[in-house]
Amino acid sequence: MRRRLLVALLFPLAVHAQQAKQRFTSLSDATQASAILGGRSGPRRVVWLDGGNRFSFIGANAQTRRPEIRTYDPTSGRDTLLFTSEGLSLPGSTRPFDYVSFQFSRDFRNLVFQSNFQQLYRRSGTSDFYVYSLSPKSLQLAGKGARTAELSPDGALLGEERGGDLYVVDLASHKETRLTSDATESVYNGHFDWVYEEEFGLAQAWNWSPDSRRIAFWQIDESKEPVVQLTDYSGRHETWDRIRIPQPGDTNPIAKIGVVDVKSGKRTWLVPDLRGEYYVPRVYWTSRPDTLAVVTLNRRQNEMRLYFFDVNTGGARQVLRESSDTWIDVYDFYAGVQDLLSFPEHSTEFYWVSDRDGFQHIYRYDYSGKLVKQVTSGQWSVTRIEGVDPANRLIYFTSTNPSPLERQLWSVKFDGTGLKRITTAPGRHDIDMSPNAKYFIDSWSSTTQPRQVELWSTTSGKLRTLEANQQTTQWLATHEYAPTELTSFRASDGTKLDISLVKPVPFDPTKRYPVVFAIYGGPGSQGVYNSFGTSGWNQWLAQNGYVVVNVNNRGTNNYGRDFMKVVYKQLGRYESMDFAETAKWLKTQPWVDGDHIAIMGTSYGGYSTLYTMEQYPDLFSVGMANSGVADWRLYDTIYTERYMSTLDDNASGYEQSSVVSNAPKLKGHLLMIHAMLDDNVHPQNTMQLLTAFTNAGKNIDLRIFPPGHHGSAYNAESARLIAETQWDFLQRWMKSPRTVQ
Repeated sequence: MRRRLLVALLFPLAVHAQQAKQRFTSLSDATQASAILGGRSGPRRVVWLDGGNRFSFIGANAQTRRPEIRTYDPTSGRDTLLFTSEGLSLPGSTRPFDYVSFQFSRDFRNLVFQSNFQQLYRRSGTSDFYVYSLSPKSLQLAGKGARTAELSPDGALLGEERGGDLYVVDLASHKETRLTSDATESVYNGHFDWVYEEEFGLAQAWNWSPDSRRIAFWQIDESKEPVVQLTDYSGRHETWDRIRIPQPGDTNPIAKIGVVDVKSGKRTWLVPDLRGEYYVPRVYWTSRPDTLAVVTLNRRQNEMRLYFFDVNTGGARQVLRESSDTWIDVYDFYAGVQDLLSFPEHSTEFYWVSDRDGFQHIYRYDYSGKLVKQVTSGQWSVTRIEGVDPANRLIYFTSTNPSPLERQLWSVKFDGTGLKRITTAPGRHDIDMSPNAKYFIDSWSSTTQPRQVELWSTTSGKLRTLEANQQTTQWLATHEYAPTELTSFRASDGTKLDISLVKPVPFDPTKRYPVVFAIYGGPGSQGVYNSFGTSGWNQWLAQNGYVVVNVNNRGTNNYGRDFMKVVYKQLGRYESMDFAETAKWLKTQPWVDGDHIAIMGTSYGGYSTLYTMEQYPDLFSVGMANSGVADWRLYDTIYTERYMSTLDDNASGYEQSSVVSNAPKLKGHLLMIHAMLDDNVHPQNTMQLLTAFTNAGKNIDLRIFPPGHHGSAYNAESARLIAETQWDFLQRWMKSPRTVQ
């Protein structure tokens, strides 16, 4: 009896202790928690040195919190201060010196700093570049207002592009040499127009040759592209930003590849034997010093050709030609993979990651274009080649083996044998490998493990933990947290769909909860991983009684070619179908309020939200679309025609995928958010959709943020207001949880 009484007395205390964890008192608290949940990412701006035997990184001084450059020796664990800007001023002024990135010369006698960055497009902007001599210590301006600058491989020269022309600066003599002088307002050398930069993923349109003798560069002619105008309506008389951006059916930029000798100034043009419109998305210096590899894509982006050019004569030979019934990717924006082709140094072979057998795998070619070996195979995808070890004839790569929800590091021999898994902890691993493939930094997490940053040797295993994120662990011990749950189901046509759930805290299975789909869904992306949930917004929704859902819908990557490329020429169809299938499955769960399901997203997620609400109006009663495409005829050429083909080839597909054309189907409550300086999804999208909704008698809510760019927020206050507006909209139209009858 006494034991029962003691248990009875203690049980409420245990329940009280369990419930004593802190909850958010405001949405602002929740959004700020994202930084804590995300944790520190370990060493910042890592640069591998000595071929990969050491690395440098930007750290923060413990007392002043100012950035400083440090070097780290993986073998000894020695951490050494190399550079601090403490007490250093800009030349000729008292203004403290500050920087955003740095480069080392090969002899480690000089550092080149990028400072005073002024953004232009997503990846580019203008900067001032300074050379800092480590001995004697001195700081000198080497380039003002340049878009890009890069040290030559031998460390003797600094190449720059500014004003549409190329220059080199001799670091020893400080002499500047101009390499090109034919730039105009619409024809320029060494930088891209908007659409090339945005959709092919590069900001620097020039590359040093490995022997430092030449620079290969793009010359872009944007003169026939149409002009887009944007303004934030500030001042008495608004001013307009004018950017040339082609839409489907418009004239594209014309790209030429040139090679200039940095000593003689001799320029050679490299012209592929092609007719009609084509893109040049990539160039690569091969291991042969006089040979440049040039990749071309036709306008529909379903035929790729690889040429080897003799840079002395301009002579070319075609090495590889690949065609597809859908599209061919040359890089992977979402996986952070700049190049699906790679040309290892000191090798006369190259590698291509292709989905030609249905999954992304490594193919090994010799310089004649002969396929030597398909190195990997299986019902999984290679996502990135991380490193090559020629001495041991090993390739290191990350892949979706054993699950598309994970990223694991593997190695395989050049001949395809000896497949070996390197990372073993379940989760999503992001690898930064040294050039000599001796070491790698592994940043990883899982649904149950906050981010860990570890240093590994490829031969002897884990060396040490660089960042354990104890702050995140401590926060979790004192705060309510709803973990990400992973599950899957079969759609009505048998397709398996992986989804993630963040359930209310505390969760009561005898109650019904409203649902919010927080989605993106665009081609090649992925939203659901076995990784730690870091969204404070999702946690806020969970603490307020909502189930938050995400889906790896058809069109997303890493489930095989057919799963992703089924969306070709019909964007919106399968994405919305899979969101609807997920909603139907959720409605069968006893803890879901199937009458109250919302959907929200930004950019392609905004398009997915709009199109899904129109196609499945009886499933999704509330939607919130930020910066959403309304009609693919209003988006840019390279992205849109990659997935939708050209207007003359797929007119009906463009019409069927249009949110504007389907406006009369809308039934639910819709909030639209957009900014007037959005150069990615032009406000024209929202304005045309507003007219279509008005003509169809549909009443929607709208928030405009004039100074904002893509995503709408332009400062902390606007970001807070966007979140609060979305929250108020949900509360207005979504009912509170109710007990199951």
